[in-house]
Amino acid sequence: MPKVSVIIPTYNRAKLLKRAIQSVLNQTYQDYEIIIVDDGSTDNTQDLVNNINDRRLRYIRHDVNRGEAAARNTGIKAAKGEYVAFQDSDDESSPERFEKQIKVFQKESLKLMVVYTSMYRINSDGVRTRFRTPRIMPQDGIIYRKALDYHMIGVGIGTSLVRRICFEEVGLFDEHLPYYVDLEFFIRVAKHFYFYHIDEPLLNYYEAPGSLGADPRASIETRKVILEKYFADIKKSRKILARHYFGIGRLLCAREDARQGRNYIVKAILAYPLNAKYILAALLSLLGQRSYSIVTDISIRIHRWSSKNV
Repeated sequence: MPKVSVIIPTYNRAKLLKRAIQSVLNQTYQDYEIIIVDDGSTDNTQDLVNNINDRRLRYIRHDVNRGEAAARNTGIKAAKGEYVAFQDSDDESSPERFEKQIKVFQKESLKLMVVYTSMYRINSDGVRTRFRTPRIMPQDGIIYRKALDYHMIGVGIGTSLVRRICFEEVGLFDEHLPYYVDLEFFIRVAKHFYFYHIDEPLLNYYEAPGSLGADPRASIETRKVILEKYFADIKKSRKILARHYFGIGRLLCAREDARQGRNYIVKAILAYPLNAKYILAALLSLLGQRSYSIVTDISIRIHRWSSKNV
């Protein structure tokens, strides 16, 4: 049986998939299987995979496109390894990625379930920058409260190696979420288990144009679902509850509906009235969606500029 099952979900990325597969084949750690989950592609993905002559490669196809979470879950159910690694079909793993992650698991306790790494982000112009990844270590203990407060954004599932037993304990990826699928899974893991961050970029993450990250509606709806799903625990901290309300409200004000967004911002004020930012945002929302968006965009640009020039 292989030690590691590498799951690569893909959809109409035949031109990029070979690069991703090759980065796994180039690993210094070789005790693995590769599971390609084709999520209903209409290009030549199947032909490309069939032309790669390696007995460790397995191909599973969905008849229709079911989404990234469903594709990952299909791969998990088929996995034979003690550990499960994830990689997107347009990304590249460093040759030493799995070797370094396995070594961490070998020296840590069984409460460690996820070993993730830093990564490089590569934009459409080919410019590579180091992505700011949150550092979470076993000595931090159970970080469930921080996870509820979105502190785990940036922990990439595409850099993660996970004990397969973890999915038996906390469940698979939520196939109903349009966004933050990784984050919601990590929240469940964080309630019971530990994480380990390798502070070395061991993945090249290629930004895809038109990704869900550019869709504010997906982010808003998922934030609402997470708030409802974990409300009993979130409300234990008025600060965290307020930040959830404000996160939804500011997105609505900037991209969708200023009136509805203001209702959420008012909820944030009622939950934690000591934050002047919430009051200012509520006043700005009276200007309407367009004006709110312009003002906040200018504010963000000023903040970024000042941060770079400190």
